[in-house]
Amino acid sequence: MTEEKIARINELYHKMKNQGLSEQEKEEQAALRREYIAAMKADLANTLNRVRIVNPDGSIEELKKKHVQ
Repeated sequence: MTEEKIARINELYHKMKNQGLSEQEKEEQAALRREYIAAMKADLANTLNRVRIVNPDGSIEELKKKHVQ
């Protein structure tokens, strides 16, 4: 997600709080929020995929994938 899109999300949030949004702006805000959440989930998944556990015996194991709802 680009900095411009994040700035637009913030801009729409502040406009919503101050004067309200048109239907088109509400749709844009919802789409941007969905994109932001998807990007955050993907970033978190990538981070977790790089995590390794060091056991007391010195062996290293990867995290096991869990079913996410």
